[in-house]
Amino acid sequence: MASMPADNPLTEEGVALGRMLFYEKKLSSDGTLSCGSCHQQSKAFTDGRARALGVGGRQHARGSMALMNLAWAQDFTWDGSHTQLEQQARVPLENPLEMNQPLAAGVAKLQQTGNYPKLFGRAFGSAKITEENVLKALAQFQRTLVSSNSRYDKALRFERSLSSTERQGKQLLGHATSFVRGAECVHCHDTELFVGPKHTFFNNGLGLPPFTDPGRGGITGVAFDRGMFKAPSLRNVALTAPYMHDGRLRTLEEVLDHYSEHVQASPNVDPQLLNSPNDPSGRILLTPLEKQKIIAFLHTLTDSTFITDPRFSDPNP
Repeated sequence: MASMPADNPLTEEGVALGRMLFYEKKLSSDGTLSCGSCHQQSKAFTDGRARALGVGGRQHARGSMALMNLAWAQDFTWDGSHTQLEQQARVPLENPLEMNQPLAAGVAKLQQTGNYPKLFGRAFGSAKITEENVLKALAQFQRTLVSSNSRYDKALRFERSLSSTERQGKQLLGHATSFVRGAECVHCHDTELFVGPKHTFFNNGLGLPPFTDPGRGGITGVAFDRGMFKAPSLRNVALTAPYMHDGRLRTLEEVLDHYSEHVQASPNVDPQLLNSPNDPSGRILLTPLEKQKIIAFLHTLTDSTFITDPRFSDPNP
């Protein structure tokens, strides 16, 4: 069930204002970037880069995460540093490697415009713009970014059917047993949202300690959490390359090769990746044909309606 804060319910006026702010370059220090610069609708609100570029071309250590179905999320960013969209929205606005501007400065710029005081008045009952209401409006808009009309969704609604190859690919996402081969994808990408239902952060065997980026461990301070990152949704995954928190894997083929053959064992690597019944070695070891089937299914998760929906686009292109 989607979670809506009691103090920030969705309203037509608030969502419309949030959409304006999402594409507003005045919220960056030099007026060159908006949230939409790194979260482009055509790419499921990613930017196609391995690592995001901020004001002045400064490179972030991590890639831009896809934005979709956020109303059902329990934590945000690669390391889960925030549990509310209203909190998280401040981070990219003020981070020197992103939009590089104190939110108070952005508020001052908006207050001096002819249209924003009126829009805030309609949304929140006051023409005096506040930091809190900027963050609330951005969060409202982001909660409307719902992706649920892919070919897979249409098959669930019996509006069309998937091919035999695609159905076999879906089955291969599952857990392996002594009798059934599986790629263990559902361990981290479960439920119809294709995200982890219980455990959100995982060490997926990308490297060995010490980790250059501590991931979740940098937030919790727990040694076991180092090198763990949020498992993003597989929805629209064909649009969000390159992959992993630092974009090191360029294609879906490289992602499957990693999980199949290149997982590196470390003290906190997810055990599902090294104890597969698929092979006596414990590796997942997918065949080329199995990889093709999985990729065929992943393409059914592309929601062409979502990436073209005019309600999510820049209102002033």
